[in-house]
Amino acid sequence: MKRLTKEEALRLYREAPLEELCRRAEVERFRHVPERRVSYQIDRNVNYTNVCLSACKFCNFHCRPDEPEKAYTLDFEEYLPKIDELRALGGDQLLLQGGLHPRYGIEWYEDLFRRLKEYDPDLRLNALGPPEVAHIARLSKLSYREVLVRLRAAGLDTLPGAGAEILCDRVRRFLSPAKPTATQWLEVMREAHALGMGTTATMVYGHVETLEERIDHLLAIRTLQDERPEGTVGFRAFICWPMQLKGTQLEKLASEGKLPEGISLPGEPRRWSPDEEFLRTIAIARLVLDNVDHIQASWLTVGLETGARALHAGADDMGSIMIEENVVSAAGAQHLERDAGSGILQETIEGAGFTPWLRNQDYKPASCV
Repeated sequence: MKRLTKEEALRLYREAPLEELCRRAEVERFRHVPERRVSYQIDRNVNYTNVCLSACKFCNFHCRPDEPEKAYTLDFEEYLPKIDELRALGGDQLLLQGGLHPRYGIEWYEDLFRRLKEYDPDLRLNALGPPEVAHIARLSKLSYREVLVRLRAAGLDTLPGAGAEILCDRVRRFLSPAKPTATQWLEVMREAHALGMGTTATMVYGHVETLEERIDHLLAIRTLQDERPEGTVGFRAFICWPMQLKGTQLEKLASEGKLPEGISLPGEPRRWSPDEEFLRTIAIARLVLDNVDHIQASWLTVGLETGARALHAGADDMGSIMIEENVVSAAGAQHLERDAGSGILQETIEGAGFTPWLRNQDYKPASCV
């Protein structure tokens, strides 16, 4: 397939009938993953702290360091029943994410990772993300590479694509000014790829960004994937979801008419229903990201029914059963209560006409099967 330009991607997104767009994306999906199989994962998302200096305008989960009545950091003993429950459900991975804590340098994370691996040597750690790595580097006066090398030695297996939102500094300066710039996010991932680490790329859309900025985000991911060293995987998968705004500072600013000049919510006037917008975004991602093997249908924010439709719009993965999730749910995601751990994820995949298979973060059969 000829590589899409920015102009072509924008035209398809805006003008192609949904059925045609999804059909083209599904053809490309089978070029990357020929089998009629759809993967899913059993992992646990553990938020090790809610203290964060970033104070993103879309986040209801964080608290400031000067709010001791709200702040928490998990004690090590609190991880143990979480790991035991994960194992009992057939999972083998912790997704560890927190915030930009003002006092946690490299040694704090090294100690935590080592202790977790001592408790369960086969546990896989898919932990942190570029914002946390950049923050640790600044606090500890280390380079991004030095942080990643030391975290890997302590037990880090893979690096999730957290904190990307939209890779555009205009957007980031408004939504999350304390987070790394788009260039810094990409640079952390570039270093991870140079070390041979598997990573994922994400995008959170539907706020103050434009369609052009969404496509630029995809092109930035594609360009970085082109740069990965020969023999390395780089971005294993791409995941996107609509921003959840319920009760957030961003929603309040918009409702009070206090958004800065030039900022609107959403940035692009809504032409489609939320479900169609999700399917269009999945399909365009599959068509643009011709060098990323897997596209995930993130069902938590859109529901299993729309997630199943995404399997015919370019996605080949349903993500995790989500044993635990705090951040997106705090901003209004309503679908976690439909516990996919009971088998409903497998049923959803089968109902869409595919065979489910249980994977790990490397898109290989999970060690528990």
